[in-house]
Amino acid sequence: MSEIREECGIFGVFSPAGCDVARMAYYGLYALQHRGQESCGIAVNDRGVFHTYKDTGLVNEVFTPERMEKFGLGNCAIGHVRYGTTGTNDRSNAQPVVVNHIKGTMALAHNGNLVNSYELRSELELRGSIFHTTSDTEVISYIITNKRLETSSIEEAVSRAMYRLEGAYSLLVMSPQKLMAVRDSRGFRPLCYGKTPDGIYVVASESCALDAVGAEFVRDVEPGEILIFDKAGVRSIREHCGRQPRSLCVFEYIYFARPDSVIDGYSVHEARVRAGGFLALEHPVGADVVVGVPDSGLDAALGYSRQSGIPYGIGFIKNRYIGRTFIAPGQKSREDMLRIKLNPICEVVRGKRVVLIDDSIVRGTTSARIVNLLCEAGASEVHMRIASPPYLNPCYYGTDIDSRKYLIACRHTADEIAKIIGADSLGYLSLENVKRLAPGADCCGCCTACFDGRYPTAVPPENRKFRFEEKIPECGDEAPKGEQNR
Repeated sequence: MSEIREECGIFGVFSPAGCDVARMAYYGLYALQHRGQESCGIAVNDRGVFHTYKDTGLVNEVFTPERMEKFGLGNCAIGHVRYGTTGTNDRSNAQPVVVNHIKGTMALAHNGNLVNSYELRSELELRGSIFHTTSDTEVISYIITNKRLETSSIEEAVSRAMYRLEGAYSLLVMSPQKLMAVRDSRGFRPLCYGKTPDGIYVVASESCALDAVGAEFVRDVEPGEILIFDKAGVRSIREHCGRQPRSLCVFEYIYFARPDSVIDGYSVHEARVRAGGFLALEHPVGADVVVGVPDSGLDAALGYSRQSGIPYGIGFIKNRYIGRTFIAPGQKSREDMLRIKLNPICEVVRGKRVVLIDDSIVRGTTSARIVNLLCEAGASEVHMRIASPPYLNPCYYGTDIDSRKYLIACRHTADEIAKIIGADSLGYLSLENVKRLAPGADCCGCCTACFDGRYPTAVPPENRKFRFEEKIPECGDEAPKGEQNR
């Protein structure tokens, strides 16, 4: 099955006076490493000349000290961390994407998924465009470039391009003179900006990356807003603001974001603690200790403990040198990584009734392994509680679980899943309460389509969704073996 896909992180720097913007981008990407661990890249603008390097691997593997020295100083930089387990994982799909056209040069970094990329790409190919990657980002770059040929400024081109783009996109666009931060009109993916004491502007997917470079948080980029950073300061284009209801992906609060980040005005840590508190009210159980699955289950475990009065314990030690198993490419890779990623603390769980808190269950294989670890460590009972509702539907906005076929909650009840994973009981957070994780989220808008099937946009036909990534033939042709066995 395809894993969570295209959940990326972007980071940008604009320094009016010029400085080591590449190093700031490096530190920012390091803080966003949790959002993507397959490839990364940095593009630096040095007085109109772009220097770019990108490759597969972690930030500290790709950007060695020798590589960083080659960047030199600059006025602007954008960076990207990526993973994408559908399609190819190679250097060609790493970002930023750099485009040279008759009116200049542009670099672009993107977090999200378009739902109309098939139609846009087909249209562009019929007009002669040649694609070198399988990502939506290249489609966006072509659309912006085409609009740039018709307009007098890059910001006008971006604004016109937004009328063609449908779905989730938080963008950083760098031109020879400007840095632009762009968020789609529904605000699916987070984006914020800040400023350092010496006047350097910083834009990032999450506020934790601002902290990493000593920038003070200013505010979130509003859904539909275009922010322009140049030597004159900061300008805002709000032409697309308010065009659509807000639809921030609720999984940002549940899983993706770092707990020390603040997204759209609310703490991720507090949202997860609230989830745990709601779980304790909805699914109480007699137990001796509450433990969380590192890292995104820890805050919810604390909330469950506080609400229930059951003591909180540190049940697992996490190997900090192993990345997220949920976004590692391939099921076998995730299972192998989990064996060395988590180790239970026997003294905490031996002979005890354990409430085990995790953020979600998608396939069930990882949950079964974790429950088994606790049983092997001597837990007398394991009661699993999930800080989100059952995952029932594909996502087309960046999380990208692509089929109901492989979702365990589509085929089994909670009691059946408990037996499958070896737990004594299983309880999910209700849909009602997941909408209350961030105060005001229910009225301001969070996308919960993966739980309730209420998509904020039209969704792409299944037979088109991965055609470009997998080279799927036209309808009626025999599918390649990889597609037959998916």
